[in-house]
Amino acid sequence: MEPMDIVGKAKEDASLPKATMTKIIKEMLPPDVRVARDTQDLIIECCVEFINLISSESNEVCNREDKRTIAPEHVLKALEVLGFGDYIEEVYAAYEQHRLETVDTIRTGKWTNAAEMTEEEALAEQQRMFAEARARMNGGGAVPKQSDSEAMPGQD
Repeated sequence: MEPMDIVGKAKEDASLPKATMTKIIKEMLPPDVRVARDTQDLIIECCVEFINLISSESNEVCNREDKRTIAPEHVLKALEVLGFGDYIEEVYAAYEQHRLETVDTIRTGKWTNAAEMTEEEALAEQQRMFAEARARMNGGGAVPKQSDSEAMPGQD
């Protein structure tokens, strides 16, 4: 990834892909709302800082329990400690949904790892996940899973 493709001060700084984040920002807003480029960059920087904050506190929780691997419960505890307790239920629900989808994928043997997906399959899966996230954020339920034929038009 080229340094210009990410938001960050230096090449070695941790960051998020600018194009993906810009797409997420735009998808969460009504179609008639425009976001200035510097505002998009500010939102992305806030996301990076939030991830750093949660990661750091999760690590602290993990260390206090004399563990060496950060587990999901450490992240949930970190959210509580940092004052984001109102989000724990929704975060946990998203985590459980992710776990179920991962188990389903492994069980069916469809994809044992992302490297085995074609680019089209990965794009279809990403779009489905974006739609599910939007539905959760907008207070709707889960988006029904697409069948393989719906996800991959023109392939039978």
